[in-house]
Amino acid sequence: MSTLRVNFRLPLPPSINHQYATVDGRRVLSEPSRAYKKTVLRQIQQLRRSGAISDAFVAQAQTGYLALFIDFYFETPLRRDLDGGLKIAQDAICAGLETDDRRVVDIHLVKRTDRESPRIEVELEALPGWQFS
Repeated sequence: MSTLRVNFRLPLPPSINHQYATVDGRRVLSEPSRAYKKTVLRQIQQLRRSGAISDAFVAQAQTGYLALFIDFYFETPLRRDLDGGLKIAQDAICAGLETDDRRVVDIHLVKRTDRESPRIEVELEALPGWQFS
């Protein structure tokens, strides 16, 4: 089996400072975070229905491993940390692929700016195997 790749664009996730709320003494996902995850799930489902994310890609992602490449496009270069949106984006993407994010074995992040269109651009590789040594 060979490595399969997909590319797509998603909205910029909420900043880490807006991802969680405290309710009855417990940390829970904030409303903006829950809304973000729902939006990403819908977009990935649409990409799957359209064939932009193939069934073969999803099957390999569910049985193999994932490499995740994300370019974060922020409005300004110094307002947000590069990695603050990684976890929620990774969780949402993996949920859309119906796979466990523990299958992610390689992550590459890049910070870019686009004042007019903040977003993330994602490239995923579904890897049939991985060397852990």
